[in-house]
Amino acid sequence: MIRSLLFGLLIVINSLMAHTIKAQTSDWRSHIEQLAEEEGVDEMSIENMFVELNMLEQNPMNLNSVTRTELELLPLLSINQANAIADFLEKNRPIYTVFELRNVYMLDYNTVRLILPFFYVGEMDKKKEHFSLGDVLKHSRHNVQVRFDKTLTQRAGYGEFSDDILAKYPNRKYQGEDFYHSLKYSVSYRDKFQAGIVGEKDAGEPFWKPGYKKGYDHYGFHLMLRNIGKLRALALGDYRLSFGQGLVLNNDFMLGKSFFSSNIVKQTTMPKRHFSTAESGFFRGAAAVVRLHNVDITTFYSNQHIDANVNSDEEITSLKTDGYHRVKLDFKKRNNSREEVMGANVNYRLNRFQIGISGLYHAFDRMYNPTLRYYNEDYWRGRESVNLGIDYSYRFRKFNLAGETARSKNGSIAHIHILEYYPSSLTSFTLLYRDYPATYQAMYAKAFVEGGRVQNERGIYLGTTFHPLTRVTVSMYGDVVKFPTPKYNIQEPSTALDLYTLATYNFSQDTFFEVRYKLKRKEKNAKYPDDKTTTVLPYQTHKMRLRYLKTLRSGWYFRTTVDFAQYRLENFVNEFGYMVSQNFGHRGHKRIQGDGFFGYFNSDTYNARLYSYERNIMSTFYMPSFYGEGFRAALSMRWNILDNLSFSVKASQTRYFNRDVISSGTEQIDGNKRTDIFTYLVWKF
Repeated sequence: MIRSLLFGLLIVINSLMAHTIKAQTSDWRSHIEQLAEEEGVDEMSIENMFVELNMLEQNPMNLNSVTRTELELLPLLSINQANAIADFLEKNRPIYTVFELRNVYMLDYNTVRLILPFFYVGEMDKKKEHFSLGDVLKHSRHNVQVRFDKTLTQRAGYGEFSDDILAKYPNRKYQGEDFYHSLKYSVSYRDKFQAGIVGEKDAGEPFWKPGYKKGYDHYGFHLMLRNIGKLRALALGDYRLSFGQGLVLNNDFMLGKSFFSSNIVKQTTMPKRHFSTAESGFFRGAAAVVRLHNVDITTFYSNQHIDANVNSDEEITSLKTDGYHRVKLDFKKRNNSREEVMGANVNYRLNRFQIGISGLYHAFDRMYNPTLRYYNEDYWRGRESVNLGIDYSYRFRKFNLAGETARSKNGSIAHIHILEYYPSSLTSFTLLYRDYPATYQAMYAKAFVEGGRVQNERGIYLGTTFHPLTRVTVSMYGDVVKFPTPKYNIQEPSTALDLYTLATYNFSQDTFFEVRYKLKRKEKNAKYPDDKTTTVLPYQTHKMRLRYLKTLRSGWYFRTTVDFAQYRLENFVNEFGYMVSQNFGHRGHKRIQGDGFFGYFNSDTYNARLYSYERNIMSTFYMPSFYGEGFRAALSMRWNILDNLSFSVKASQTRYFNRDVISSGTEQIDGNKRTDIFTYLVWKF
């Protein structure tokens, strides 16, 4: 009795402490925003990661019952960190406060602060948790999200055209309204059950217009069950999957190299719901994972219509993945082909050792035959393809070894192998070698890569994170790459060098200064002004960022950033760009929160363009690029009308000083400024 009372008292104290710490520190959302600022990071990957973390925060894991595989679902943790937490919990349960995570060897103080919202301490319950339809109907959480965006500046595609012009140029006019709109509804019961629907129309797509009765342009649906008996996961509808290191299959999120420096090893994961508005990059069908002792067996099947560019021989020349159906030509490409994908993975684990075998079958309903170019001679062509792979990982003390070897239907074999060393919780080293032959063909491969495709690349990556001084954190990587055959815009074999350094000085928990530098050296096709002959020349891009962030106890924060860019193609003049920007906002009020951004940019050319992330409305990410000379300003506000009802709005404008026309084609704006408004309504019940 006394033990139970003591345990309950500690849980109450722990909850109060966690609430206090959370109020004093920046949450995981700020960390995701920092990831979004990295060049080369796919916005959809960031959005998928945000959606997943938001779900995990709403259903935190009990540290006294969480499993190793459940810990691996948290994207903020590396595989090594998840394993370190699992090892610690196995030896020390029951634990009485989430702050005992600070005793985990692989976790530093900042990481513990980052992951606190995803855990709680409850009682150790050895009985299987009851799950029934009645529980789902009675205790589920519901979430409704409504988004509406509109560009206030007139664009060419929405103009008035005569019948004669449209008869000659039918794709000059958008078929729909000039606003973006999406609707999401989801229901969840703990970590056992999830279901949701998505409806979305992009700006320019028709919405309930005469002759277009389907309403939204895109619909999505998912249903997920987890941890019910031997069934670890069941996914119906739209879902994403990842096997091994991604040489056979990965349509889950993939982040940039800088994030990889201490989180590079991937692992086969359970199916994840696709709750994004992205209209490609996911499976539609069913997937299941069953556990038999130390073996997890994953099977999946997907069959869906896709958009494609088709030639006169009714062959697919390329896939259309932007999801836009705005002009008449888009509708001709809409759902004009069908794709079927199926596969399986068998994953065996024993203590610190893991090995998996993956297989994937992929087919189109018509011939896939990209138009032959000098750079795509080795691309896959046909109706059907098959990929097989073996992945492994082994942990030994402070080392972690992992990798994958995969084979495509034509017999070509690709490799990736990774060695990680963690001498302490504050220091890590990563060595990665990959060899993707030009002849390797895998439609759903997505792995560590420089050239965009898991093909025609051989390279060595070395990354490290360390703390040379108490308040200083340094992350660095170098990547040396060779492309054995021609690539797009490079008509002969080439090389690349990618160097990155991020140094952060923490004055306190609320104030830091950072310096970020990136050098990329590659090659490209070029022509001298007086010579029509194409030659291959090396070019270099230097980018540097200086940033200072200050968060006040009153809830205000101020972030000042200065960016520099230099681009130089050998034997040509240097091209420069710079940007000075200021972010500010207030988080101290329970009901109303606000953010602002303004920045001045001046760049000679597109090659010296600059990227600057600004806080967007909930669960959306916006990182535009700027070149030319101009000014960018944005203001946003979130109003928590009730505890379960919030409304967000953002207004932004980009004004150019050296041009009278923005963009081109149907997106052209006759003027030097663009103004947008974004709104988001969230209702939880």
